Amino acid sequence: MFAITAITGRVGGELANTLLDTGKSIRAVVRDKSKGPSWAAKGCEVVVADLEDAESLTEALRGVEGVFILFPPIYDSEPTFPELLPRIDAVRRALIQARPGKVVVLSTIGAEATQPNLLNALGMVEAALADVMLPITFLRAAWFIENAEWDVASARDEGVLHSYLQPLDHEVPMISTVDVGRTAAALLMEHWDGHRIVELEAAERVTPHQMAAAFGRALGRDVRAQVVPREQWEVIFRQQGMRHPTPRMQMIDGFNEGWIDFKDRGAHARKGQVTLDDAITRLIERKG
Repeated sequence: MFAITAITGRVGGELANTLLDTGKSIRAVVRDKSKGPSWAAKGCEVVVADLEDAESLTEALRGVEGVFILFPPIYDSEPTFPELLPRIDAVRRALIQARPGKVVVLSTIGAEATQPNLLNALGMVEAALADVMLPITFLRAAWFIENAEWDVASARDEGVLHSYLQPLDHEVPMISTVDVGRTAAALLMEHWDGHRIVELEAAERVTPHQMAAAFGRALGRDVRAQVVPREQWEVIFRQQGMRHPTPRMQMIDGFNEGWIDFKDRGAHARKGQVTLDDAITRLIERKG
């Protein structure tokens, strides 16, 4: 049996369905018991646990062959990520006490970056679990193609993709969440000792121009990429409700300047199978 946290999300859901399709048993770990019945209907054992509650999480992770851990994304945080600390502590304690057979933790490209930015949060996760004596894989995934969900409306209504990634011909390592879930499932079925890092990106890197063209093909209209000037970012992000935009801005700088990347530009990264066109088409269909 495999215990899956964040099973109601895109990555966790794809992972769980992939394992179910291969005949594996799943323990669905949910924070809200109202989210459990749909997974119970698929034959999953459902348990309620929170990533900030070490006691409930320990019971959820006990006696399983493997565990998938996904920390809730942080988009708007102080640079020290205070909301993350109790979650790291609870997960660490639960893993030590429950001692599952193996663990896959979703991390990120840039987790090892020393420059301040939003992705330092998952670097903190990796560091905090470094002395946990279990087989642990940190799955460092590239920029999610599905982050383009925020661009659907402007691409559809204006024919414009407002790009913070720039210059517009700069190639960015990306990956579909479908591939992240499927890769996490494959990793859980592997055997390894100790700790390891697995990098994951799409077969080809993506430029903002290519992203706009994919939107155009999916929408059946012309879509062009347009740079959002760096000096406007903070104002825009604050207008969107962010209180701490600096870490997010630093992260985007890292992708644009190239200091957030896999150390060998992905030469040894696993490659996803979902194409940019397929991911964007699916995204538009989901948004309606």
